[in-house]
Amino acid sequence: MVWQSQAQKAKDILHASIPTQWLAPAHLLPPAHQKDVTDFPRTSGLLTDRELSITDMSATALVSGMAAGLLTAEEVVVAFLKRAVLAHQLTNFATEFMADKAIARAKELDAYRKKTGKLVGPLHGVPISVKEHIEIAGLTCNAGFVAWAGEIPDKDALLLQYLANAGAVFHVRTNQPQSLMHLCCNNNLTGQTVNPFNRTLTPGGSSGGEGASMGFKCAPLGIGTDIGGSIRAPAAFCGAYGFRPTIHRNPCTGLKIPGSGNNESIPGVVGPMASQSVEDLELFQRVVIDQEPWDEETSLAPVPWKRVVPNRNMTIGIMWDDGLFSPPPYGRCERLALTRDAKAKLQAAGIKVVDWEPYRHDHGWDIVSNLYFPDAAAGQRALLDQSGEPTLPLTEWAYSYSRSTPLTIPENHMLNQQRDVYRDEYHALMKTRGVDFILCPTYAGVAAVLGESHYWNYTAIWNILDHPAVVFPSGLVVDTALDAADERYVPRGEVDAREWKKYTGPERYEGAPIGLQFVGKHFKDEETLAAAAVVERILKGEDDVMSKL
Repeated sequence: MVWQSQAQKAKDILHASIPTQWLAPAHLLPPAHQKDVTDFPRTSGLLTDRELSITDMSATALVSGMAAGLLTAEEVVVAFLKRAVLAHQLTNFATEFMADKAIARAKELDAYRKKTGKLVGPLHGVPISVKEHIEIAGLTCNAGFVAWAGEIPDKDALLLQYLANAGAVFHVRTNQPQSLMHLCCNNNLTGQTVNPFNRTLTPGGSSGGEGASMGFKCAPLGIGTDIGGSIRAPAAFCGAYGFRPTIHRNPCTGLKIPGSGNNESIPGVVGPMASQSVEDLELFQRVVIDQEPWDEETSLAPVPWKRVVPNRNMTIGIMWDDGLFSPPPYGRCERLALTRDAKAKLQAAGIKVVDWEPYRHDHGWDIVSNLYFPDAAAGQRALLDQSGEPTLPLTEWAYSYSRSTPLTIPENHMLNQQRDVYRDEYHALMKTRGVDFILCPTYAGVAAVLGESHYWNYTAIWNILDHPAVVFPSGLVVDTALDAADERYVPRGEVDAREWKKYTGPERYEGAPIGLQFVGKHFKDEETLAAAAVVERILKGEDDVMSKL
């Protein structure tokens, strides 16, 4: 078929880019049936103790180490490249390695540090993995579509320019799904990415390659995009961190998407993912916004990044479920994630906690789902038809959210008005109840079985409301001895029944991380990140850290 020969271009680029000197020998690779492969870098003996130590460090710690002369940028970049090569063999997360360019840049940074005694910037020598549809000059950018397999931009995305100015090093590009609208990660070019904690599960989407990258610690920081949960779901599914900023804070120039301009009513955002800490998410945001990106991308809000001191003076509303679908036992609502125990820990730390009753989340979904494809997905279907590639099941599922015919201008205007009224109503409720932040699930459970990620509204609701949201790991994973199915549960409706039917037992989700979502108010990005760092530490029992705040 013609589309297959076109898709082969992406496969060839990936294959040619892999640094073969760091590939694990076949006899050392885990058997195909082994689900959890996150410990392979250590058990294989292919990374030195120093390399293992480096790849366990946060971006903040790495920069401190390089500033003190304890680490070099070259050894940091090489360590993460080696780990990324192993990850790709086990999860198929990469679309292209940039090893030679990354190492050359690291050497330049080391030379600068040696000559001046200074760092280039606050991200000096920090390796960052990059979702493929974020453009890099001279490299193909397909955004998950076979028709674009040969597209080559002539300059880097604006966001990458700012990160490079700060000293960041880009070493690997990561996979995404066809259409960029799955909470899974599969396409007809480089194929299916799997979750490193359980390879029968999805790493999330659409930033699924980034999820696997963070979960396997292939980089301390990564870059994802999010229009319905595409940063937050991969972070939660892979035991990592992610941040969905308010719209118009981070620059989006140079993000290749189908039907650019077609999502004015519900724009996507670009934001950071991290393998180690909320603090690294804040570092990323601060580095970018301190460079005043609104001076180049004029649609951005000219809002400088505030330095917020973390404290416990906050009121958190715990949203146990969204009123439509109750997470099955593997979300472990009754044991930790959104638990009475978590509530007690927060209260003991001096934080006011209340229950949050979700406000018309069905109405929010009705608005956002109709705005995802205002052209009834005609532009995306035309792009698929251009190459003749087959439409994947979850692509068709996403398209089904739209109406069968394009929205008329009056219909689009009506939905925009409903969106704005809903945002104002939700904000007014938070004010009336004195709630600063909402702690809630990220998904209908943990990582879905491959091809089964159908329910978006635990994340998409915050897209339509345009609230900043942080995801961080709870520290727990699905336990087959503790997370049995609740045979007494009576579904609330059709969607609830569909999702609960998937849960035949905890064995399907063994080892999957349990992630939490922490939501702030519109344009309160800085406050949301600062508060999330406090809450995570409290829930993990790190009182020694908290006592210093």
